[in-house]
Amino acid sequence: MKNVRITVIRKVCHKDLMERYENPIEHACDLHEGQVFVSDGMQRPEGLCPSAWQTLSPFVMALAHGATDFYDGWMRNPASAMLSCNDGFRPVSFLIETIENNEK
Repeated sequence: MKNVRITVIRKVCHKDLMERYENPIEHACDLHEGQVFVSDGMQRPEGLCPSAWQTLSPFVMALAHGATDFYDGWMRNPASAMLSCNDGFRPVSFLIETIENNEK
């Protein structure tokens, strides 16, 4: 099984949607752009949001088991995917990609 690197690529904040629809909350997300996690394909890396993991985990598991070419050529690197968490107010985009087991 391969390791999968999960990199936070971009965080967006839709303040207009938050003002219109969201109940105010004090704290939503600790992730920052450039932050990197590594998964063995089965376990959520420590510090990665559980909600984001729900979105990412099927793709992480597939990559860890050798799957490639999601959606017929969607990504330049077939052993990768660009995905976002489910937070419609503050979506975070992640690049997930297989790596050699000694890489980080």
